[in-house]
Amino acid sequence: MRIILKWLTSRLMIVAPLIAMQFLLFVSLVYSVSIGYKVFPIVEACAVIAVLYIINRQLDPYYKLAWCCLILGLPVVGLPLYFLAGERHVPKKIQNGTILADRKMAGLLVSRDHVQDRQDAEEDVVPIMRYCEECGFPVYRNTDIQYYSTGEEWYEAYLEELCKAKHYIFMEFFIIRKGQCWSEVLDILKQKIAEGVEVKIIYDDFGSVEMPIHYDRKLGELGIEAHRFNHIRPAFIIQMNNRDHRKITIIDNKVAFTGGVNLADEYANKIKRFGYWKDSAIRLEGDAVWSLTVMFLGLLTHVRGDSGEPIDYQKYRITHEPVQADSFVQPYSDSPTDDEPVCLNMHLNMVNHARDYIYIDTPYLILNETMKNALILAARSGVDVRILTPGKPDKIIVNQMTKGNYLPLLKAGVKIYEYTPGFNHAKNFVADDRMAVVGTANMDYRSYFLHFENGVFLYRDNEVLKIREDFMKSLENSREITIEEMNQTFILVRLFRALLTVFIPLV
Repeated sequence: MRIILKWLTSRLMIVAPLIAMQFLLFVSLVYSVSIGYKVFPIVEACAVIAVLYIINRQLDPYYKLAWCCLILGLPVVGLPLYFLAGERHVPKKIQNGTILADRKMAGLLVSRDHVQDRQDAEEDVVPIMRYCEECGFPVYRNTDIQYYSTGEEWYEAYLEELCKAKHYIFMEFFIIRKGQCWSEVLDILKQKIAEGVEVKIIYDDFGSVEMPIHYDRKLGELGIEAHRFNHIRPAFIIQMNNRDHRKITIIDNKVAFTGGVNLADEYANKIKRFGYWKDSAIRLEGDAVWSLTVMFLGLLTHVRGDSGEPIDYQKYRITHEPVQADSFVQPYSDSPTDDEPVCLNMHLNMVNHARDYIYIDTPYLILNETMKNALILAARSGVDVRILTPGKPDKIIVNQMTKGNYLPLLKAGVKIYEYTPGFNHAKNFVADDRMAVVGTANMDYRSYFLHFENGVFLYRDNEVLKIREDFMKSLENSREITIEEMNQTFILVRLFRALLTVFIPLV
């Protein structure tokens, strides 16, 4: 009863109905004007023109198909919705703020000569690193890597490193939720502030919707510089689409963490939600941490806005005793404020350059046409393609969309498994015992095109083998999905999934 009351009184339960009411009123107004003034033929003509415009845009075919179906089928709903949300334009405040941040970061991330040569990298892996470098993200050596196969492993190491901070702690999360984990972390942060350590936090306002509306101010009273990213507003505006889905923590420019985990109890299995919560994270120590430091400071520049003090980036470039390691490490980030889907392209690069196998962990399998074709081509070319999705989903409709993508992949030879103990939230790609990506991006349209995301590309490191072993161990607790099972699915369920598939890009 307490949980139900909590949800009913949450900000989301207040804001969501208000947004829905605004949209319904807007559609009613358009409909009334169309009927009352007998201009419905004009609306239909506008719908045809809008469809012709969409067809000729350089967009994903699924995205165009979804909008065309909606606009032609329900022009009174589809037209206003497209003008409000279909262009995927990022609002000026976010656009200008992040562009300013990028300018501040210019020149801070530069590849080192010995890495650019890449003389000891395999020829077919070099293009992956080169692409990421062209997007502004250097390759590093001299970085120690630690992979955590569960949230519990990550959380224990995370607390230990927070306690070691001497200069600063930077934290950026999609979700911060009250509970044991956040309480323990906050206690450490208070202690560190008392010791003179700088603490700065960015959290997404939608992801952390269960926190009090002005929790950033409360943290400020404790001496923590805290910012809510993209404040939730009770207004039907496209700005609500763009969320900060990154999970980054940097300590003294020495150690950094990233991966699928958020600061909420389910991620470390302190509480049970959707069965056992399977997740993963990565710890970096050494040269590559600087990239994550700069990424955080760049977004901090944006959320501070015009009122914030200019950031002295070099102040936070604290040097430490060098780490000796020969592996290649390449942290990267992605933003909806440009036309470069870095996370999608890094995933595609992994699939396209796999020679023997590629194993994928993802909570959502909501594919655009390019990714679907890449997976099918890899499987038909003899690559062992395996995908692990949740056995117990967190969102029923989204899970039905995921299942709607199974059959064409299975027919091509892709092997799909569902993690039976619970919810698989890990976001890993591993291939050929030589390269891997650990990051925050899901295999869906929101992560690839609308959210701020980040990840780390690893090449020729022992932790790549650990990621593979973790995947294979998870398969022992999973069930394989078969073509026969998909063909035996009740016809109405299959029709429902087919309908959802059409509108996947609008989710």
